[in-house]
Parts: sequence; structure tokens; C-alpha cells
Amino acid sequence: MSNKKEIISFDDFEKVDLQVGKIINVERLKGYNKILKITVDLGDERREIMSGIAKYYSQEELVDKSVIVCTNLEPKKFGENTSNGMILAAEKGKKPILLTVFEEVEPGSPIL
Repeated sequence: MSNKKEIISFDDFEKVDLQVGKIINVERLKGYNKILKITVDLGDERREIMSGIAKYYSQEELVDKSVIVCTNLEPKKFGENTSNGMILAAEKGKKPILLTVFEEVEPGSPIL
């Protein structure tokens, strides 16, 4: 399954800030059936990220997981809440599979 997009320069790719984040809290976002409000520890800060994975993951199974976060994505409003980043996932069928690290690393560690 190929979802090819246009080729970007290395300089464009270097603009993307990817870090390891540790999920510390998860709750359903009021008024949105598919959205979870996820609090992620990025080492020097905590961020709230809204993610459309409520259909696939329970709140309990996400807490304490390390995930890959795009931290410099433009904020997006969800009602009264603002998503300040994106948790990366691969697609398996229609299910998002959250990306993680092979070994445990500190929250906020950069993805090289």
C-alpha cells in the first residue's frame, strides 16, 4: 500500500520537530466521539494533543506509553481545546498503530 506524496527537500524535512513523548493522561474529549485528549510529557513541558484514536485504544492502555510526537505542527482547535502537536501512527488496515521507540528513552528526546 503506497501513499506517495511529493518529494520534499532535506531542508524541508529538517523543519519537522519529532520528539519522544510519554503519555501521562488520557480522557475522552467532550462532544467528540472519536477524539481522545492526550497529555504528553516532552521532558521540559507537557502538551495536550487531540487524537482521533478513541475507537481503537482505551484510555488505560495508552497511559505510560512512549510515542513519537510532531511538536511543531500548527495548533488546531477542537471546540474549547487546542491540539498542540500530533502523535504519529502507521496504518494497519484502518487501525492506527502508534509509533514508539525500540528502547526506553527520556521524554523529549529528539528523533534524529
